[in-house]
Amino acid sequence: MASAHLTGHLLVASPELSGGVFERSVVLVLHHDESGAQGLVLNRPVDAEVDSVLPGWEEHTTSPQVVFQGGPVGLDSAIGVVSVPGDDGEPIGIRRLFGSVGLVDLDAPPVVVRPQITGLRIFAGYAGWSPGQLEGEIEDDGWYVVDAESGDVFSHEPQELWARVLRRQRSELSLLSTMPQDVSLN
Repeated sequence: MASAHLTGHLLVASPELSGGVFERSVVLVLHHDESGAQGLVLNRPVDAEVDSVLPGWEEHTTSPQVVFQGGPVGLDSAIGVVSVPGDDGEPIGIRRLFGSVGLVDLDAPPVVVRPQITGLRIFAGYAGWSPGQLEGEIEDDGWYVVDAESGDVFSHEPQELWARVLRRQRSELSLLSTMPQDVSLN
């Protein structure tokens, strides 16, 4: 799948990726083509309340109501990801990416956006890859590419997402879900 466009899929970090923001990470690929790729790390909540970064948005976010580190790039920027029910086009202040997943214009008033969405998560930064970089990392067994499920983006237990996504795979990947973080404790 390394040569296919991966928009809408998950990248699950292999045990080879240790240390840093990508260790045991699950990344939703927002965009992937010949010019590169961008995505968001879904399972890195940080100790920052949403209102401290974006006043007025916290009460509309999905639990846990904190900011998530979306990746190592652009940490001074915020990205709002929403779940939009139905397929009736793009509601005001929202740009659909794929399926029910969209980006919200964080300059729009939250009260205008909230009635149109069923989930909202705020990310600081994103993950980015230059042309061919992600494909190389996949070929080098840095990432497993799997299908995303609707609940992955808005998981109420983001710290459990890596194991949960691996466990539902119908391949040898499911065995990795039981791998301890520190294999010396095994």
